[in-house]
Amino acid sequence: MSKIRAAITGVHGYVPDYVLTNEELSTIVDTNDEWITSRTGIKTRHILKGEDQGTSVMVVEALKGLLKKTDTNPEDIDLVICATVTGDAIFPDTANIATYKTGMVNAFGFDLNAACSGFLYALTVGAKMIEGGTHKKVIVAGADKMSSIIDYTDRTTCVIFGDGGGAVLLEPTTDPDCGIIDYMHRGDGSGEKHLYLVAGGSRKPATVDSVIAREHFVTQNGRPVFKAAVTGMSDVVKKVMAHNNLDAESLDWLVPHQANFRIIQTVAKMADFPLEKVMSNIERYGNTTAGTLPLCLHDYEPQLKKGDNLILTAFGGGFTWGALYLKWAYDGDKVKRLD
Repeated sequence: MSKIRAAITGVHGYVPDYVLTNEELSTIVDTNDEWITSRTGIKTRHILKGEDQGTSVMVVEALKGLLKKTDTNPEDIDLVICATVTGDAIFPDTANIATYKTGMVNAFGFDLNAACSGFLYALTVGAKMIEGGTHKKVIVAGADKMSSIIDYTDRTTCVIFGDGGGAVLLEPTTDPDCGIIDYMHRGDGSGEKHLYLVAGGSRKPATVDSVIAREHFVTQNGRPVFKAAVTGMSDVVKKVMAHNNLDAESLDWLVPHQANFRIIQTVAKMADFPLEKVMSNIERYGNTTAGTLPLCLHDYEPQLKKGDNLILTAFGGGFTWGALYLKWAYDGDKVKRLD
C-alpha cells in the first residue's frame, strides 16, 4: 500500500487595504525611506484598521478565498489550525472564530503559537493528521495583526512589521511526486531575552503600570536575533537538503520567513542557494510573522509547477526555527486567481 502524504492542494493570501509606506512612517517616527530600505528591504506594509478588527478578520478572508479557489464545501473541512501570536483574545481561539464565520460546522480548530515559525509548525501538525488517516481536509492558516503589539515610537521595530496572512488546504495523496516529505524543527528558550513581550501573559498580567511602561509591545535585540536567525535557518535547510539528497540544482524554490531582506540574502548564501530561486515579497508586506510563508506561496503560486521541490524555513522569537520539504501538488498557473 502506498504511503499517504499530505499535499497542499490550494493556497490563498490576504492583506488589509490600508498601506503604510516608509514615507508615512517618517512622519510618525525618526526614520526615512533610505534608512528603512537599506536595513530591511521593506517599502510598504499593510495595516488592519478599524474597531473590533482582530486577526480573525484576515483569517476569515483567507479561508473564504481558499474555499472558493479550491471549490471546497466548508462543511467538508475537518480541522483548522491557525498559527498566530496575535489572536483576537486569549480565548476563544482565532481558529474557532474563523471556522464559525465561514460555515465550517464540522471542523474543530485551535491556535498554535510559535512566533514567526508558527505556520511551519502548524503545517507539520496538519500533515501528521492527514498521514494518520483520520482527517481528509485540513486547513492551516498563518496570520498576525502585528500592528496591535508594535510601538510606533520605536523605529527599530515599527518599520519591520505589517499585518496579513494566508491559508493552505491539505489533502491526502499517494502520488510520490507531491506532498510534504520531511521536516526538522528546533527550539531554544534561552533566546527569550532577545525577542519578546514583557507583559500580558500569566507571569506578568496587564496592569495600569505595565501599560504606562509600554510593556505590551514587541522588544527585540537586533544583532543576536539576526545571528541566530541566519545560523538556525541555514543549518536546518542544509540538513533537510542533505537528508533528502537535494542540492541547489534539484531544489526549485527556497521559501524563507520574510523577516528582513538581509537575513533572506544571508540564509541563501549560507545554504549555497541562488537568490533568483528564493521567494521574497518583504518589500511589499514587511514581516507579517506567521503570515509570511503562506503569503509567499500565494504570491508565487502562478510560477509553481506540479512536482516542484520546495523547502520552507522560518525563525521566530523564543527562539523557534525549522525547515520543511515538500513537493508541490499542482500547476499554479492553471488556478483562477481571485486578486
